[in-house]
Amino acid sequence: MRKSLMRMTLRQLRIFNEVCDLKSYSRAAEEMSLTQPAVSLQIRQLEELIGQPLFEYVGKKLYLTEAADALKAASRDIFGRLENLDMQLTDMQGSLQGQLKLAIESSAKYFVPHLFAAFKRQYPDVMLNLTVVNRAQVIRRLSDNRDDLVVMSMVPQDMGLEFMPFLNNPIVAVAPPDHPLCTAETLTLKDLEPYSLVIREAGSGTRKACEEYFKEKRVHFSHTLEVASNEAQRESVVAGLGLAMLTRHALSLELATGMLRELPVAELPLYRSWCVVQAKDKPLSPVAHAFLAFIRAERAQISQLVERFDGNLPRFVATRS
Repeated sequence: MRKSLMRMTLRQLRIFNEVCDLKSYSRAAEEMSLTQPAVSLQIRQLEELIGQPLFEYVGKKLYLTEAADALKAASRDIFGRLENLDMQLTDMQGSLQGQLKLAIESSAKYFVPHLFAAFKRQYPDVMLNLTVVNRAQVIRRLSDNRDDLVVMSMVPQDMGLEFMPFLNNPIVAVAPPDHPLCTAETLTLKDLEPYSLVIREAGSGTRKACEEYFKEKRVHFSHTLEVASNEAQRESVVAGLGLAMLTRHALSLELATGMLRELPVAELPLYRSWCVVQAKDKPLSPVAHAFLAFIRAERAQISQLVERFDGNLPRFVATRS
């Protein structure tokens, strides 16, 4: 091994990883409460030790070099092993400690904190690092091996992933209470076509599921309004800007208070499975192993937890799909 590589520090590698993730020296400096010159200095020192440039600018955009890609993979392996060591050492002391790095699709953020709270009651010394992103970003994070586990629906079939379905994700159509469709006793998806539909941004798992379902049912919405979050969807519907397809888990307050109405569409809810996902053959930390075991063992408790969102859901999917 080159002697120069032995002089790299963990601090340099942490700064390097922040620059890789954020594609920006200034944003990495802000994230780590450093000055930009301090970040630049650490990267220059790393480049001297590596003997190759790590980043290059094309226009105003920062790109990783081939050497940076190799260093990123090695550094994440180093930090992952150190985290595992820390958890193993604390486990030897008789209690599970450490951090669970969990990335979730944005529609799952309404129940995952409650799920982790139930897990934490069994393991009070475990901490959570939760990242909420859309489906496309979850897939990128899986490719980069940035998290212990992810929670998502519609798991890609071409990435060598292992996954466990554990909860149904019911997607329903909603409207403001004064909408003319709210007076109907029963509707079809075709009945919704003449109205504007508020949709999520490209990359959203809910949008992808709905678009595939609409294609299957030969339903087309010619008037759409695109927004970037579930909250913006809900508020747009409340404001009368259109209908929306949303996971029922995100609507408990609005449906309970009458701010929104779930439309009685015969082809809905559209069910997709929430899955806990990991890269195949990924070595899991003790905390991640414990979280997976908790989900497997406590499905009845999880079912009761989700009652706060809806009391009539078919709960769990028994087979992997």
